[in-house]
This record gives sequence, structure tokens and C-alpha cells, in this order.
Amino acid sequence: MVCMTPHCQPESVEQLKLQNTQDGWFHLAVWILTVIGVVLLFKAARQIENWSGKALVGAMLLGWGLFNFVEGIIDHQLLGIHHVVPGSPHQFAFDMLFLASGVTLTFIGWTLAYTDDNGY
Repeated sequence: MVCMTPHCQPESVEQLKLQNTQDGWFHLAVWILTVIGVVLLFKAARQIENWSGKALVGAMLLGWGLFNFVEGIIDHQLLGIHHVVPGSPHQFAFDMLFLASGVTLTFIGWTLAYTDDNGY
């Protein structure tokens, strides 16, 4: 996940160790957020009488899209930690397509999760 060179290949054992450590911390944080999200999802589902599969899929797509968009803005654009296709002459275009996919998934998820027939 963390690129320190234009080709994302570590040039030393120290860089490899640093990349692996940073990647491990990132994955730990993602797992913690996933567990929190699942707990919140189950709590919300118990409070809604008319919880449907459509609302669940919509909520999942909404979360996926928001994650992709925020992660793309922070990691790809602001911090430059990594890119969708690092080193490509079209690197920026691929990063923008990734952001667009996040917006698209968010819109589809919102539409599915928050339509009137879901009861909320």
C-alpha cells in the first residue's frame, strides 16, 4: 500500500520493513473500523422494523463508496502514499477514475438505502 519509490519496489531491506510495518498498521486500522461498522450496522438494523436486503446492500455500497472516495483523496492526492497504477503515464487519470467510482458507489448506495420503501 505504501510506495516509497516511483515503481513501488523497495530499494533496501529497511524500506521493505518500513513498508510492511506501515501496511500492517493500515490493515489493523481498517479491521478495527470494519468491526465498529458491523456493530453499528447491527445496532441500526435492530431499530428499524422494515430493514430490507435492498437497504443493506445500499448501506454497504454507500460505505464502500465513501471509503474509496476519502481514501483516494487522502492517500492518492494529498499524501501521495500510493496510486491506483503507480508509474503509469496515466496515473492521475486512474486516480480520478477511482475517485469517480467512489462517488458513483456512494450515489447508488444512497439511492438504494434511502428510498421511501425501506421505511426510513
